[in-house]
Amino acid sequence: MSENTQKLWGGRFTGETDPLMHLYNASLPYDYKLYKADLEGTKVYTEGLAQLGLITKEELVKIHEGLLQVEKEWDNNSFIKMPNDEDIHTANERRLGEIIGTKISGKVHTGRSRNDQCVTDLRIYCREYLSDKLLKNLETLINVLINRAEEEIEFIMPGYTHLQRAQPIRWSHWLSSYATYFLEDYKRLVQLKERLNKSPLGAGALAGHPYGIDREYLAEKLGFDSVIGNSLVAVSDRDFVVEILFWSTLFMNHISRFAEDLIIYSTAEFGFIKLSDAYSTGSSLMPQKKNADSLELLRGKSGRVFGNLSGLLMSLKGIPSTYNKDMQEDKEPLFDCLTTVEHSILIATGVISTLTVQSDKMAAALTMDMLATDLADYLVRKGVPFRETHHISGECVALAEKEGLSGIDKITMEQYKQIDNRFEKDVYETFNFEQSVERRDATGGTARSAIIKQLNSIKHDLV
Repeated sequence: MSENTQKLWGGRFTGETDPLMHLYNASLPYDYKLYKADLEGTKVYTEGLAQLGLITKEELVKIHEGLLQVEKEWDNNSFIKMPNDEDIHTANERRLGEIIGTKISGKVHTGRSRNDQCVTDLRIYCREYLSDKLLKNLETLINVLINRAEEEIEFIMPGYTHLQRAQPIRWSHWLSSYATYFLEDYKRLVQLKERLNKSPLGAGALAGHPYGIDREYLAEKLGFDSVIGNSLVAVSDRDFVVEILFWSTLFMNHISRFAEDLIIYSTAEFGFIKLSDAYSTGSSLMPQKKNADSLELLRGKSGRVFGNLSGLLMSLKGIPSTYNKDMQEDKEPLFDCLTTVEHSILIATGVISTLTVQSDKMAAALTMDMLATDLADYLVRKGVPFRETHHISGECVALAEKEGLSGIDKITMEQYKQIDNRFEKDVYETFNFEQSVERRDATGGTARSAIIKQLNSIKHDLV
């Protein structure tokens, strides 16, 4: 028997395949991950064939028993791959034939094409991965951020714009900011999962099913919400893969910024946090070093995910309708991306749950010039227009710098009066970091009440 007659497409060909072409064409080294989804799809599909009388009840029982044995072999790593197993679909069907005989196994592909089979498998796999690996782990990360924010709400630190000290904020406000980013990522992922959960099974190679199989039945049994209504789209749509990569790119952008903040905060120059040894490494030369490699890898791997997205877009952009072999290139970037994102969530959760906050270093980094806006607000409360108070506060900062004072709180009352006679002795009450953050109690602010409101809102949306 020639090798081509053993392939799902081999009847048309009489010559042998170039060995390099076989390797170039094969996808089993990575699409084996779809084995469970492929077997489940075949199980349900054969039920649909049995409804049409194309498979007898006795044959269906044997097929299902054989599929169960194949699954057990994959589960316990005893499945033996053969040289001509070019993909997971070929491998599973070949092994099923060895178990129950090709006379029966040869019927399971009736009316089905690998075009609708492989994309059905991929949609099932992605749906389960998003639920079991990404959504659950992302929820844990968000809850860790919330818990730390609630426990460490007393800590005040500098807030930054342009990486310059700007205004005092609570450490919890920073934690809440990333919990908010990740919550939006969580919501987008839920929506994405809903959009991809449509069944292509029963669409055939491109033109539809020749025996009138009940596609709605197949979809329901496989846990899909609906069927894809056009057979051309069913076999060629990879938008859901692109969307997963889009989502992953945006999420990793957030993770990268999160990591960058923590890298900065962990340096000796800042010292706001200290990373756990579990998420740090040392230097091969300098024994004193403690490197934030976990965070640097989070930042670095974001580029890897971005590259997966751009690469797949280039693969898809010029292909004609409907299925083309280019689409096989969807799996490697997808699988790599899903694994990278899953591990990144777990590492980020480990880092944030085990780091130590050095609140004394945060407090020491607070400087009075960060209350210049509060000084302007002081005059606003006395009826002075903000544009005018902004200029006056700037004069005060300039005077303190000129006089070599440690802060605007050291300006004398006489000097304040010289700048603007509307300053009174109560101006010195402005120079209090706790009061500064507590004044910002509007929704979204850094006051204790505002942060608690933020955290409660995130909890509510996460349910």
